[in-house]
Amino acid sequence: MRDFSWKYFTLTGDVESYLLYKEWNRNGGESEQEEAEPLPDELDG
Repeated sequence: MRDFSWKYFTLTGDVESYLLYKEWNRNGGESEQEEAEPLPDELDG
């Protein structure tokens, strides 16, 4: 999830993806289950 957030941020400049990346780093990248969650609808476009 962390790598995806960073890649999405670099491609789009979306601030929320950067904040997600920073939060992921701060929390130490919690569980693998979070990575298995589907992407939000706004990212499917």
